[in-house]
Amino acid sequence: MKRLLLAALAAASFAPCAHAQSHAPGALATPTGTLQFVRDDRDFVAILDKDIFDRFDAKTLTHFDDVGPDGGTITRTLVQTAYGPVLYDFRRRPPLVQRANMRMTVKRVFWQPDEVVMQGSDGWFRLKNGTLTKLQSTKTTYR
Repeated sequence: MKRLLLAALAAASFAPCAHAQSHAPGALATPTGTLQFVRDDRDFVAILDKDIFDRFDAKTLTHFDDVGPDGGTITRTLVQTAYGPVLYDFRRRPPLVQRANMRMTVKRVFWQPDEVVMQGSDGWFRLKNGTLTKLQSTKTTYR
């Protein structure tokens, strides 16, 4: 019973830390403009203020958003693609695009100032400076 209570308490403490998964195509407000995802034949196109900045293959659109301190704009988003997650950082213009280059299904995401920690189908991973690293064990608390 104690273990069940502790597990529930731990899950509840992590729930507000991860931002929700979304399937919204746009228009999403970012610090550098309005983001939209548009289906183009078999691919999706990422558009920022009517300018295409990326193209990716995916059956459906799934992204995890990091909402800025003002609560109204998305500063970063992690997009699930057919070839693995892609991070878009809208804190600069043009947006920084970092590809993980490993096929995985992302279950949840924890945003850190200089990295993204995600739970994938094969465990926990960190995407930092364009490098994907599998996490073995850590004492770091992600919020």
